[in-house]
Amino acid sequence: MKIGIIQQSCTASVAENRKKLAASVAVLAKQGAQLVVLQELHDSPYFCQTENTGNFRYALPIPGEATEFYSKVAKENRVVLVTSLFERRAAGLYHNTAVVFDTDGSIAGMHRKMHIPDDPAYYEKFYFTPGDLGFHPIQTSIGKLGVQVCWDQWYPEGARLMALQGADLLIYPTAIGYESTDTQEEQQRQREAWTTIQRSHAIANGIPVVAVNRVGYEPDPSGATGGIQFWGSSFVAGQQGELLYQASETKQEAVVVDIDLGRTETVRQWWPFLRDRRIDEYGDLTRRFAD
Repeated sequence: MKIGIIQQSCTASVAENRKKLAASVAVLAKQGAQLVVLQELHDSPYFCQTENTGNFRYALPIPGEATEFYSKVAKENRVVLVTSLFERRAAGLYHNTAVVFDTDGSIAGMHRKMHIPDDPAYYEKFYFTPGDLGFHPIQTSIGKLGVQVCWDQWYPEGARLMALQGADLLIYPTAIGYESTDTQEEQQRQREAWTTIQRSHAIANGIPVVAVNRVGYEPDPSGATGGIQFWGSSFVAGQQGELLYQASETKQEAVVVDIDLGRTETVRQWWPFLRDRRIDEYGDLTRRFAD
């Protein structure tokens, strides 16, 4: 499968962000991309740096104007397209939602972000209701996509549940970066941890992982922090966690990465983790903490 990833900076203009994304999708499609993955909340700045009701203006219904735009992009380029949108489900009810479009422009499925962080500069609980669609792969014309969103990527449970239902690969649109007061050493530890945890999902489940992050600096409108320097580093990892491609920490990129889905069977024969799972002993996983 040829996978296109688009790592870009965002402005306050939704129209400008979409125009840039659509142009990049077209370029990747001409290079043979069958699947194109966008970053988290790609239509807007990362507005969660502050708690501001004015930012709910970015939320749109699904289906609606945003899905019409990306449906057209997917159909015109004959690609499966993974998007990340701020969903207005009802008055006062909003989700961080990945919407997957098939090559004919139809909505193949959605994933509402399940794990919602609440940290300095990442005040997502103010905006997003935890997802209620569970962890289920989305069937498309090119395979089953195990799509989750950002903070979901730190949890092995979601990755495993996707794999157990036949996901061909795991996909994580992301928005994560450096906090200005952290030392350079701490910043690099965090970035390496982010890469390592997702590569471990590839290894533990024997399927590829695609993580697409934002890049560039976005100031904190409140001035309470130094803003976020998104660390880019979008990557594609193979079934054994090997890095097939990793993007720059600082530059915008749109590239096509070729992965061999046929290796999944062979790798799982070598490392039969699914065979050797002790499902009879995992009951305590459903408890908050095993006191």
